[in-house]
Amino acid sequence: MYLEYYGLREPPFSITPDPRYVFLSERHRDALAHLLYGIGKGGSGGFVQLTGEVGTGKTTLCRLLLEQLPENTRIALVLNPKLSPVELVETVCEELKLPIEGKRGSLKALTDTLNAFLLDAYAQGLRVVLIVDEAQNLSTESLEQVRLLTNLETPTQKLLQIILLGQPELREMLERPELRQLAQRITARYHLTPLDAAETETYVRHRMAVAGCMRIPFSRLGMKALYQRSGGIPRLVNIIADRALMAGYAREQDGIGERLVDRAADETLPGHARYWFRRYGVWAAAALLVLAAGAGAWWWQQRPEPPKFIPAAPAVAAPTPVDAEATRLDARLAEKPETELTAFTQLLARWQVDADSVSVREASRCAPIVAPGIACLRGHAALDQLLRFDRPLILLLGKGDHPAHALLQGVGKRRVRLDLAGARYELERDSLSKFWNGDFVVLWRLPADIPATLERGASGSGVAWATERMKTFDGGAGAATPATFDAAFEERVRKLQQAYGIKADGIIGPETLFALSALDDAGPHLARTVE
Repeated sequence: MYLEYYGLREPPFSITPDPRYVFLSERHRDALAHLLYGIGKGGSGGFVQLTGEVGTGKTTLCRLLLEQLPENTRIALVLNPKLSPVELVETVCEELKLPIEGKRGSLKALTDTLNAFLLDAYAQGLRVVLIVDEAQNLSTESLEQVRLLTNLETPTQKLLQIILLGQPELREMLERPELRQLAQRITARYHLTPLDAAETETYVRHRMAVAGCMRIPFSRLGMKALYQRSGGIPRLVNIIADRALMAGYAREQDGIGERLVDRAADETLPGHARYWFRRYGVWAAAALLVLAAGAGAWWWQQRPEPPKFIPAAPAVAAPTPVDAEATRLDARLAEKPETELTAFTQLLARWQVDADSVSVREASRCAPIVAPGIACLRGHAALDQLLRFDRPLILLLGKGDHPAHALLQGVGKRRVRLDLAGARYELERDSLSKFWNGDFVVLWRLPADIPATLERGASGSGVAWATERMKTFDGGAGAATPATFDAAFEERVRKLQQAYGIKADGIIGPETLFALSALDDAGPHLARTVE
């Protein structure tokens, strides 16, 4: 009804999945990278766990995953996990199109059939993956049966990779003592959180643009209310936004502001307090006025004598506020989670490098040139120095030989945003020093023909690339592009190094290569939505 009024070709906020409307936030991209990593080279037969609140996009990510599977992958997708252990194995066999007639009801016969298929698939170079959606609905017995399926293996490799998708209750289930064996086999965990305010606005604009809208009808306050009332959950954004467009059309309003969004949310989310007040607020207000009048009359009759003057007690300094996020991070670090492969997977995903082109384990070794076009650097720096590069990188948290690896996603005036083992933390910048001593690792893209080191006398494509990047820094400094790395260019390199806090030796090594790469707008940057 409102399509023509707002210049739309089709409804932009349908809750049915449509690949054209897929919007991948930073968190969605990281989550998808985890799933692809589980199916790719890094899984080694362990479990990959993806959790998220209802409506955050887990099923959408599952659909995207199925569209991007390698050709040598066979998938068993279980959508209804409310099954007994025997029924679960039957469903897996049916999904893989195995002949199980006469074997139904026999767990041993079904498992033997599945094992024979997995061995044959391994011999053919195939990967077999089991994806269980809504895994929080699995019974304890079925979860244990899922774990036992990973025991199907050769002397060197697991034969079945398992991905569990579920709501936050799945995490709570896996914390039970009787499921600790399964929990220990989870090699990658990721929790998908709702969109933040900036991502919610981008999400709305994206869907409106796909639907053909030339002008976004939601005002700034309307967008803010849409985020506040939906909590950044995409499904709720769709429901509220669709109802708000309908209400705007009915009232012939070109702009949709806070009041229309609130009204739409009240109608679609009736459990909210604002809905209660709208419905019962008149009677409640009248009752409160009567009570207030009666209480006022009684107080006037019973009012006490004016109190005597008592000097005020000296002010006591307020206690230093506790950084709850730092406390949460400290508790997580105490559990000593496996974080290295997760962090490197996320960082490669931010640069759109898939697990099939670069091994995550190879990347974690951090050779200066990990692979053609991919460079790596280990270093030590202050946070403000790293901010000059404006690139996501890995911070090594804790002390000892096995530090935790956290991906630095964003930095604000007061807070920093980290991702550790798939969970997001936003802690005070001052609190970061409790966990981080300055050690970091970074991966980034370079042209494939750039050597690890350039210095005076060098020539070729590496020098040409460095010269083009230097123009972004100093505008060329009035000099022509040098055919070789000459003394004048060396001096320009020193000034760049001084600006980035790098040892000013005039040699383009890994740190200077990273600085030159940071001068390019292409590639990922640190989020600026942090406070």
